[in-house]
Formats: sequence, structure tokens, C-alpha cells
Amino acid sequence: MNINATLFGQFIFLSMFIVGGLSYYLGKRKTATPKVATLIGVLLCIAPPLNIVYLIVLMLKNDVTAKQTIVTSELRKKGHP
Repeated sequence: MNINATLFGQFIFLSMFIVGGLSYYLGKRKTATPKVATLIGVLLCIAPPLNIVYLIVLMLKNDVTAKQTIVTSELRKKGHP
């Protein structure tokens, strides 16, 4: 069975939106930098098994509490990495 490159490209393009949305949602709850989490998820769509593994890892990660997010943002304002 031949796999059409156009069909594969459309699958990748569609999965970028789905995985990007899920990565942003999970990144917002699980990390301090949801935009970076989204970017990593979208870039991993090029290799479909990797984006599924990435979403599973994000789901299994503990939630970030509001206190950790506030402290992290205050440290960044002061110039700490």
C-alpha cells in the first residue's frame, strides 16, 4: 500500500492544531511557561509518535501551584533565570 505524501502532510498539519491546543492547555496547568510547552508540542508533530509521548508526559506531570507561578514570575522580573 502506498502512502501519499500529500495525505501525510495534511495529517501532520491537522495534528499541529490538535496537539498545539492540548499542549497549551496542559502547559498552562503543568508548567510555568505554556508557550514553550506549546512550541515543543507543535514541533514534535513532525514525528507523530513523539508528540503522543510528549502529551502523555505532560499529563503525568504534577500541576504547578499558583504560589510557584508567582514566585517564578517575580524572580524573572528581578533578573534571575
